[in-house]
Amino acid sequence: MVFAIPKPVLVTGGAGYIGSHVCKALAEAGAQPVCLDTLEKGHDWAVRWGALERGDVGDAAFIDEVFRRHRPRVVIHLAGYIEVGESVAQPERYLHNNAAKSRILIEAAVRNRVEAFVFSSTCAVYGLPQSERLSEEHDIAPINPYAASKASVERALDAAATRGLRSASLRYFNATGADAEGEIGEAHDPETHLLPLAVDAALGLREPLVVHGCDYPTPDGSCVRDFVHVTDLADAHLRAVRWLLHRNSLVGCHQAFNLGSGTGYSVREVIAAIGRIAGQPVPHNSGPRRPGDSPQLVGCITKAQRELDWLPSRGLETQIEDTLRWRRSMQR
Repeated sequence: MVFAIPKPVLVTGGAGYIGSHVCKALAEAGAQPVCLDTLEKGHDWAVRWGALERGDVGDAAFIDEVFRRHRPRVVIHLAGYIEVGESVAQPERYLHNNAAKSRILIEAAVRNRVEAFVFSSTCAVYGLPQSERLSEEHDIAPINPYAASKASVERALDAAATRGLRSASLRYFNATGADAEGEIGEAHDPETHLLPLAVDAALGLREPLVVHGCDYPTPDGSCVRDFVHVTDLADAHLRAVRWLLHRNSLVGCHQAFNLGSGTGYSVREVIAAIGRIAGQPVPHNSGPRRPGDSPQLVGCITKAQRELDWLPSRGLETQIEDTLRWRRSMQR
């Protein structure tokens, strides 16, 4: 049985890449997303499935007004900065924007008796992998300020559970792809993610790709990552909301779930696959390692399969095809 999601749902960062896909999935499921976004990183053209509340999650008075006006029972929190390299250069900025501001939102959720709070976390909280596949039981040991900011929010949700808040932290691996219908997709500025950068290089839309680090302890020396389609991620958010709302216990809780494919691909393998699918090679050069990067991040997704009944259905080839179609459409 598929339970209905109560209206409305507050989606912070809903004008961003993953947030806009979550809003579309909510609307298609019969829910009513309310996008809360500063539009500093998001795009107004991506707000297509509900109202836009333009403001900052760190503005307590604004957040209280949004709660009074919309009375959401569900919050999906995706707002935050996401660039690892930038976080190393500006750690305090990331800890303030991602962690301190999130605590303001969490406090508002507790005061307003929110029944389900889903947080956009990251596999980067695990730091340097101690096993081939990372499970949720792996130690939390972030090695960059971006990951540390996300781990801080998870700790705040642990504390809020003692006051009745039900929450889930979704630890993404590498989000990729775009909406199959071509309505929304990745449009970061600057762009730092592998697939759009490599696709743009193959299409001649930017300079050759730089492979950051070719001397890692991996089969071909480049980083190994786990890639998951953004539409599959959006689906997982809805499943997490339903899981939280329909737990038998009436007390608060906080659980973490890995969201990935369970399969790792090296940067060089992804470059080769893009060249094959695009029909033209990806121009690329070797560069130094980036501060804060782990050699390998591949997830064990057994818990999400078991508890959320979630399994990604769009593999790397589909992710590349959708990215190619989206990047080409952006040039029209």
